[in-house]
Amino acid sequence: MILTITLNPCIDKSAALEKLEPEAKLRCTDILNEPGGGGINVSKALKELGHTSVALFPAGGHNGNMLCSLLDESGIRYHAIDTKVETRENWVMLENSSNNQYRFTFPGRAVEENAIISLIDQIRNFSPAFVVASGSLPAGLPDYFYGLIVKTAKAVGAKCIIDTSGPALQALKGRGAYLIKPNISELRKLLNSPDLGPMEIDDAAQQVIADGYAEIAAISMGPLGAWIVSKDEKYFVSAPKAEKKSTVGAGDSMVAGLTSMLLQQKSLKEAVAFGVACGTAATMNAGTQLFKKEDVQMLFERITEIS
Repeated sequence: MILTITLNPCIDKSAALEKLEPEAKLRCTDILNEPGGGGINVSKALKELGHTSVALFPAGGHNGNMLCSLLDESGIRYHAIDTKVETRENWVMLENSSNNQYRFTFPGRAVEENAIISLIDQIRNFSPAFVVASGSLPAGLPDYFYGLIVKTAKAVGAKCIIDTSGPALQALKGRGAYLIKPNISELRKLLNSPDLGPMEIDDAAQQVIADGYAEIAAISMGPLGAWIVSKDEKYFVSAPKAEKKSTVGAGDSMVAGLTSMLLQQKSLKEAVAFGVACGTAATMNAGTQLFKKEDVQMLFERITEIS
C-alpha cells in the first residue's frame, strides 16, 4: 500500500480571464476547486494510473471540510487529522490574451504539536510499503521534520520518497531516504555548488547519495527531461515535445510515475522514463488538472522508442 503525506495541503482554485488589468473589474470564468498539496496531488495521479493510495494530511476549518469533500468526490482514500485551524488555498489564473499563467501561493497556518504527533502515529498504523511525502512545511514545523518521516517509515519497513525543497530538503542529509527528487537549482544548493553545469548533474547526484540524502536521486530538469541516479546506475531521459498549458502538478505527477514503476519493481531507467512521461502529460492540461492516463502512455511509448 502507498501512503502519501501532505503537511501543507490546500484547495487549488483555478479560473481564467481575458487580460489582467489594474483597477479594473475583471470578469473571470467559473472557479474550479480541486484538492491540492504535494502528497494529495501524488494520490490523485496514482489513482489515474490505477493504483490505490491513502492520503494523510492535517486539515481544518471550512477549507479543510471542502478538501475532504473534494477527495470524497474524487474517490480517493484519505485520513485527515483535525488541526482546528483553516486549511490554506492557492489560486491559479490564466490570462487568455497572452496564455500566461499566474500562480498565487499562500502560506499554511501553524499546526499544533499534537496534530503532528498524531500524523506520525498514523504512519505506524497504516504500515505501508511506500511513503511518499511531498510539498512544503507549514509554519511552526522544524526543518528536520521530513527526516522524522523517513525514520518512522524505515521503522515500519517502508520505502520513503521525499519531494521538498529549501532547508527542509537540506535537513535530509544523512537521513537516508529511499528517493529524493530535487531540481537542478535544489541540487546546487545541496552541494553548495552554484556553478554546477548540466554536464555535471550525474556526478553531483552521486555525491548527494554519498552524503546520505537518499539511495536514489531523480533530478528534474523541467522541459529538458530528468536524470535518475543511484550508487551504481545513472540514466538520463529527454522529455518529449508537448503543448504546454500549465506546469501545476507536473513535479507531483513525475513523483507518482516514479512511485508506480518502483512499486512494480521496474528498472530505474523505466521508472525515470515513466516519471518524465507523467510530468510532461500534466503540462498538457490547463489550470490545476493533472494528466490523463492515455497521454502518459502515448508519451511513454514515444520516450522508449527514442531511448
